[in-house]
Order: sequence, then structure tokens, then C-alpha cells
Amino acid sequence: MLLFDKNKKKRRNLYDEPWRITRACLDLILESSKDVYPREFGALLRSNRHDSKIIEEIVLLPGTVSGDSHAIFKMYMKPVDFTIVGTVHSHPSYSFHPSEADLFFFQKNGRVHIIVAKPYDYSSWVGYDSSGQNIDIKII
Repeated sequence: MLLFDKNKKKRRNLYDEPWRITRACLDLILESSKDVYPREFGALLRSNRHDSKIIEEIVLLPGTVSGDSHAIFKMYMKPVDFTIVGTVHSHPSYSFHPSEADLFFFQKNGRVHIIVAKPYDYSSWVGYDSSGQNIDIKII
């Protein structure tokens, strides 16, 4: 997606920009994951604008089920919001690798996904794209 950058007077390619997440948002994700443990925490990721790759907030869906080995999102409760860019969920283990169910879910629900694992700190989370490939997400 090409966008016109008013400040630089040129086009920029949104797909070339790196994903970023605010420290406050990541802290909320990590603390929520710790709080829900040993169940899985799940939420949607929201950017600051529809044409941005900066994750600033999470959106909790009513009716999300947190289980010992799953987080079931009630996607029919998802608001019509073009700033929702993906999902986040925790694993109650030390593995942040996506399961087959995670990979299937990623394909259908956004451009960026985060999995956090024990001990739910800055070294135990990974970003993925919609095809399940690792992506770098910088903390800002």
C-alpha cells in the first residue's frame, strides 16, 4: 500500500515499514497474561490509525473463553474497526511457537500476531505475520 507522506513530500510503502508496539501496550499484554495464568489470555491488537504499523492498544472481546490450552475468540463480537491489525494470546508454557490452530487463526484474522509465553517478560514473546512467519516487532 503506497501512502503519501505530507511531511516528506513523497510516497511511502506501508509494507516496508517495521511493526512497532508501545512499551505500555506490551506491558499490559504481559501483565494480563500473568494474571490469567494458567489459562490463556487473548485479545485483539489495535494500531493508532488504519494506515499505521504502530500497535498501541488491545481490544478485549466480550465472551472470549480462556482455557488451559486455548483462547477462543468470539469473532462475531469484533467491532467494525479498521485499526484492528491482529491478535495476541498467551501460552501457559515456555513455548511461543504457534500451533496448527494458531496458524489457521492467523490466516483469517489480521496482519500481525503476538504469542507470549512463560515467564511473560520482554524475552518471552514473538511476533508473527498472517502466514505464521516470525516478524520483528520493535518496542517503542
